[in-house]
Amino acid sequence: MSEKMTRKDFLTSLVLGGAGLALFPWLASCTPERQKETAGEKARLGIIGTGSRGQFHLVNLLLDVSAQIVALCDDYPPHLEAAAALCPSAKRYTDYHALLEDKEVDGVIICTPLSMHAQMTIDALAAGKHTFCEKAMAHTPEQLSAMYRAWKEGSRVLMVGQQRLYDPKYVQAMELVHNGAIGRVVGIRNYWYRNNDWRREVPSPEFERRINWRLYDEYSRGLMTELACHQLQNGSWAMGGIQPSFVTGTGSIQFWKDGREVFDNVAAIYQYPNGVHMTFESIISNKHFGMGEQILGSEGTIDLVRGVMYSETPRQRSGIRQLLDQIEQGILSNAAFAGTSWATEDASKDAGIRFAENVTVNDGSSSVGASGDGSVELIHAFCLAVITGIQPAGIVEEAYWSTLLALLGDRATRLGTRVDIPGTILDYGEKENGQTVVSDDLSALAPPRGLEPRTP
Repeated sequence: MSEKMTRKDFLTSLVLGGAGLALFPWLASCTPERQKETAGEKARLGIIGTGSRGQFHLVNLLLDVSAQIVALCDDYPPHLEAAAALCPSAKRYTDYHALLEDKEVDGVIICTPLSMHAQMTIDALAAGKHTFCEKAMAHTPEQLSAMYRAWKEGSRVLMVGQQRLYDPKYVQAMELVHNGAIGRVVGIRNYWYRNNDWRREVPSPEFERRINWRLYDEYSRGLMTELACHQLQNGSWAMGGIQPSFVTGTGSIQFWKDGREVFDNVAAIYQYPNGVHMTFESIISNKHFGMGEQILGSEGTIDLVRGVMYSETPRQRSGIRQLLDQIEQGILSNAAFAGTSWATEDASKDAGIRFAENVTVNDGSSSVGASGDGSVELIHAFCLAVITGIQPAGIVEEAYWSTLLALLGDRATRLGTRVDIPGTILDYGEKENGQTVVSDDLSALAPPRGLEPRTP
C-alpha cells in the first residue's frame, strides 16, 4: 500500500450480499453504519513481539487511519530496535506485563512464538485489553480451552490472525459454494509445498531456539499449526460449520536432518460425518506445486487461491476457442504442442470462470505475510473493534476450530493413528480451586518407538 487505507477502501474490498454476511457474520462489524460511528477515532495499540510478523503488522498499521501505535514490546533487542526505528514515538518495553499495565494501551497485538499465545492472551484479557493474537490460538488443546474460556468469561474483544476470514475472494467463493454453484461438496483438498529449511540466521548458537522456534516442540507444533491452520478453515466454511469426526495422518523428518524436532513433511486426512474427506499435505523440500486449496463439488470445483470456478460439464467449444481460453487463463498444457493437439485425457478441460477481480495469487512461499491475503483487512477490522468494543461475531469460534483441527491433526501425524474430534467445543483444561491450569504437557504427543524418523 502506498497511502493510508480508508474505511471506504476497506468496505469496497469486501462487497457482500446478504448471503455473504450470513456465512461471514464477523464482517457485519465493518458495515457503513459502523464505519460512520468510528470516524476520526483511533485505536491505541501495543505490539507484543516485534519480529518479522510483528513488523509486518506494524507497517500496515502505520498506514491505517484508524490505528495509533503507542507501545512496542520484545525481549530480543534487535527486534525491538528494528520496530522502534519504524515507529520511534512508541514506548518500548521488554516485559509484556509492564505493557499491559500501560493505561494508554487500549488493545494489544500478540506476535510471539506459538507456545506463548495462550498465557499472553489470557493475561491481556484479564488486564482489560482488547486482544489480537496471531494464529494458531494455542500450543495444546488444554491451552486452547483455557484461552477460549478466558474470552467467554470476560468482556473484551478477541480476534485471531486467520486472515482468510477477511479475504474477499474467499468470501465470494463460499457464497458460490453455499448457493449450490458446484453442487454438493464431495471433497476438500489443501496442500502447501515449499523448498527451504524454514531456518533463520542466528547471531550466535544461544539464540538458535529463540529465533528458530518453529523447529522445536517446546514452542511449535510445526507444519500443522503454522500452515495447515489457515487451510483447515476451508472445510468448516464449505461444510456449513460441521466439523470432522476424526483425523488420520503421518509425518516424518526425511530431508532436513538438522536437529529439528518437528516434521518436514506431513499428510493428514479428516473425515466428516457424511463421509466427505478433507486432506492436507505439506512438503518443504519441493515447491513445484506451491500452495493449493480446492473445494470439490459434484458439479464443479472452486480454486480458492486463484479465484476460479470450473465446471464438471463445460459447454463444448471449438478447438481454437478452447486454445484461446486456456492461454487467457494461463494454464495451457505443454501436451497440446507435444503431439496430438487435443489428446484424450481424464481431467476436465474446462478453462474455468474467474469469479474474483484483481486476485493476487499467493504461492505460499512467504513465512511473514503476503500481499492481498486478507491481513490488511483483518488488522483494520481489529482497530474498529477496539474503538467500538464490539466483538465481531463468530470469529473466535472459527479460529478455535481451525486451531483444534490443526492440533489434533498434529497428534495424528505424530502417533500415526486415528484421533477423534469432538463435535462441540469442549473443555480440555483441568481446574484447581476453580482456576484453569494452562497445561503444556507434550508427553502424550511424543512419537512412539518405531515411528521416530530414522537417519539412513
